[in-house]
Amino acid sequence: MEADLRYPIGKAELADTLAPDTRVAHIRAIEEAPARLRAAVRGLSDQQLDTPYRPGGWTVRQVAHHVPDSHMNAYIRFKLALTEDQPTIKPYEEARWAELADSRSPIEPSLALLENLHRRWVLLLSSLSPADWGKKINHPAMGVLSLDRTLGIYAWHGRHHVAHITALRERSGWK
Repeated sequence: MEADLRYPIGKAELADTLAPDTRVAHIRAIEEAPARLRAAVRGLSDQQLDTPYRPGGWTVRQVAHHVPDSHMNAYIRFKLALTEDQPTIKPYEEARWAELADSRSPIEPSLALLENLHRRWVLLLSSLSPADWGKKINHPAMGVLSLDRTLGIYAWHGRHHVAHITALRERSGWK
């Protein structure tokens, strides 16, 4: 059976309520995501950065820009949930964002953005009380999501996209 290149680590397994140790592990995954992404793209040439991670998929460069785009939205969604009563968040057209000019630009600004964004995000996440994790956002396409579930989504999301790049490197023999 051939591996599904869209989901190199499998699809996200999510829960509405997380155990405290699972939360800690997810926060650690978010904390580690910028370094893992930076390591995944280290040393790649422009030609390699412009290679799709799978047929019909985004290029490595687009993935490197997408992760901070997505995680900026996530950070704001957490802040909205913490300061409003079950706010309806605005989804965005991620595929269209990946076609904009900044998604074809050098990746260093996006890597630095991700590092600094995650510093702030981890500070916020680490400050939450047990009751805060039950706060919710209303996602027009996904329904009502607890912050626990949202944390799980983004812990998975960073690992998922890093694996797109590392799996391509391995398949391509890029050292």
